Amino acid sequence: MATVKTIGALELSSIGIGYKALDEMLKAADVEVLLSRTICSGKYFIVLSGSVDDVRAAIRAGLAGAEEAVIDSLVLPNVHEGVFPALGQSVVIAPDAEAIGVIESFSGVSTIAAADAAAKAARVTLFRIHVAMALGGKGFCLMAGSVGDCRSAVKAGADEVRKRGLLVSEIVIPRPSKELFSEYI
Repeated sequence: MATVKTIGALELSSIGIGYKALDEMLKAADVEVLLSRTICSGKYFIVLSGSVDDVRAAIRAGLAGAEEAVIDSLVLPNVHEGVFPALGQSVVIAPDAEAIGVIESFSGVSTIAAADAAAKAARVTLFRIHVAMALGGKGFCLMAGSVGDCRSAVKAGADEVRKRGLLVSEIVIPRPSKELFSEYI
């Protein structure tokens, strides 16, 4: 697969409407499904990639077919390259990071938006984006870097979620304990 530059995401409160919306999205534009699954608590989550125009067309089609079930959506051109490894939880970091940052949201879509904004705002390494599985429908992203960079990144990401009215928490932990890395991350 070529490097992903544009993604679109749609989070719905209905599984059945999610399947219908995905079908409409795939019929509306030339996009690739990166993720399509049920998530906690009975929601449906879709992430697509393609050209900016195709992703916009697909998201419009999904929104039109799922009006009453839409929780959150986004079209994200020029997604930061660190988002996908963190979403796949395939990033390994040394347990001697100067700081870690946490952004927690009420939606998976806004968690992806937060992670992208954070990574673009400062020199941090995204190392986990957890979207709505076993979290009651919430999501969170984790990043590591200097204290200053984590503060800047967390602020930028949290601002993105705050605009949507979905922010749960924004935390920077200076000098995290080694046990935090081994037990919780």
